[in-house]
Amino acid sequence: MTATPKRRSDPDDRELRLWKVGRTLLLAFTAAVLVAGSIFTVLVVLLDFRALDTGTKLDAKTLFDLVKLSFGVVAGAGALVALVVAYRRQRVDEAGAHRESTRLHTERFSAAVEMLGSDSPAVRLGGIHALSGLADDAPRPELRQTCIDVLCAYLRLPYPPDPGTLPDLQPDNTPHTEEQREAHQAKQDRFRELREVRHTILRLIGDHYRLPAEDDRRSWQGYNLDLTGVTIDGPMDFTGAQFSGGTVNFTRVQVSGGTMNFTGVQVSGGTMNFNRAQVSGSTVNFAGATFSGGAMDFTGAQFSGGIVDLAGARFSGGTVAFTSAQISSTVDFTGARFSGGTVDFTAARFSGGTVHFNAAGFSGGTVHFHNARFSDGTVHFTAARFSGGTVHFNNAQFSSGIVNFYGVRISGGIMDFTDAQFSDGTVNFHNARFSDGNMNFRNALGSVPHGLLDSLGLPVPATVTLPDHWQPGAP
Repeated sequence: MTATPKRRSDPDDRELRLWKVGRTLLLAFTAAVLVAGSIFTVLVVLLDFRALDTGTKLDAKTLFDLVKLSFGVVAGAGALVALVVAYRRQRVDEAGAHRESTRLHTERFSAAVEMLGSDSPAVRLGGIHALSGLADDAPRPELRQTCIDVLCAYLRLPYPPDPGTLPDLQPDNTPHTEEQREAHQAKQDRFRELREVRHTILRLIGDHYRLPAEDDRRSWQGYNLDLTGVTIDGPMDFTGAQFSGGTVNFTRVQVSGGTMNFTGVQVSGGTMNFNRAQVSGSTVNFAGATFSGGAMDFTGAQFSGGIVDLAGARFSGGTVAFTSAQISSTVDFTGARFSGGTVDFTAARFSGGTVHFNAAGFSGGTVHFHNARFSDGTVHFTAARFSGGTVHFNNAQFSSGIVNFYGVRISGGIMDFTDAQFSDGTVNFHNARFSDGNMNFRNALGSVPHGLLDSLGLPVPATVTLPDHWQPGAP
């Protein structure tokens, strides 16, 4: 997320702006006189005071009252001086305490970073937990961000691949020597140690992002998270987190054998970047998420296995972009509700796998398949409901695979297949129901989709535009 700005009320800055005592007292006395004069004037007006009785003589009681008033004024002035001095002392003490807190934080930070460079995995784990604790106790937001940045930087360090098991024989069919076996075992142990350290960081990041920012001062919501190019081969859990601003960066992240859980997250602002991410044999779960603003970007991502799950998600704003993504696994929007926002598959390539929009509800928002290529795999809109919003298939190419609109209900909204090419594969509209809305197949090429004319009935509704060669009775 965006770097947290420095608070304007930083104690260090306050100390630098302290005025001189004389100037402060002069202003304090001036303010006191103005306030007293204002109160006196208001009282005179409220009591409807006419004029002083100049004929009245000064008696002993009046003189005594004047003496008491004089002493009261002097005492009030002394109290005002004491108050100003006490306030300045408090400010100076706060600034000193803040500097001391910052100094201690810096010393602890240096020790924790030094622990991260240790050869001992146990010491590294200690350094990670120390940095996590420092982030929780940081006296200023920018110091907390620094701790988070260091943990992210550790994850971005080169990560050796799993050496796997040692084969029984060498390439020349000779047995491995004892030294070779010991060396391979050392590589395996080293890999496991590094993986444990990395998995601990992934867990701590998820733990802190799940803490509600408004209720827990340890929450990391609202801070930058840069995991560019990181390999995620373990669980990372953001269940129920709120992303309301800034950028969470998973650009070029490799999710291989791990799980990223965003179940029930709320995205109301900012950007989540998954540009050129690679998901192979893993799950990225956004089931039940709510998107009311901001953007989630999967541009250029590659899904060669596993699942990207947005089942039951709610889209009332913002954008989820799969632009130019390579999809040969499963992306699941089953039961999702689109009342606003955008899901963008522009120029995506479907070369395998499945995309589910089964029973999805479209009452607003936009889904783009513009220039998408369906060369294999399946896209399901089975039993989806279109009562508003727009789904664009402009210039899409259906050269293989299946796009299934079986049993869809169209009572509003727009489905646009302008310039789409139906050269092969299967596009199925069997048992679809049309009571309103618009469907546009203008300039579409290839054969009419299966079941489309039967579902439209005769005459073709005026809200449906077909190319001439698809018209009923056309040669």
